[in-house]
Amino acid sequence: MKTFSVRRFATVCLPLLVMAVCCLRSDAQEKGEPGKFGFYLMNLAWGPEFCSVPGAGSECKAPRGFVLHGLWPQNYNGSYPVNCGDRSGPARPELNLDITPDLPLLDHEWKKHGTCTTMSPEDFFTLEHQAFHSVRIPEKLRNLKHEEPLRPKDVLHLFAKANPSFPQGSFVVSCEKERLTAVEVCLAKDGLMPISCQGLRGCDAQAVQIIP
Repeated sequence: MKTFSVRRFATVCLPLLVMAVCCLRSDAQEKGEPGKFGFYLMNLAWGPEFCSVPGAGSECKAPRGFVLHGLWPQNYNGSYPVNCGDRSGPARPELNLDITPDLPLLDHEWKKHGTCTTMSPEDFFTLEHQAFHSVRIPEKLRNLKHEEPLRPKDVLHLFAKANPSFPQGSFVVSCEKERLTAVEVCLAKDGLMPISCQGLRGCDAQAVQIIP
């Protein structure tokens, strides 16, 4: 009986364990050294879903359209460094409420992601502004009047058409429970030039609901 149990464990459980480890590695968060990463991943959160993102405060009010969740140091293998130091955030974080309308989230983003750069907090948030304004939001999504289902590939097509200078694969659609949560953009570490994304997984839903 013991031999049977061990064999059964090896046959059934070990493959599952290997799969779990592989999945864990693909999304691994690594406390790294400031400045040691491959590129930036900019997360443009869809406004009606904005207050559900990690770090948003309890007083968060859902804005319209896309807002900046954050600009995240990212590695090409899918891992990313977090919490790289204990440096203080910007002296006047409220100056960034034009693109990320929630102070607790701004504080969260600096501690978790901004510290993984070598920039001052002021320079980091200046870079966030530059990145945010470098992407043109498709007119259809800027003027959405009612709830509408779209396939993820259609959302990607809208962004590609609105940003023709961006290389193919620069955008990734994120969703949860078949609702659009964000569009992510891959940008070069130096100069913020748009690049093709690597090591990321997008929304695999057949269609996503976009709530105005």
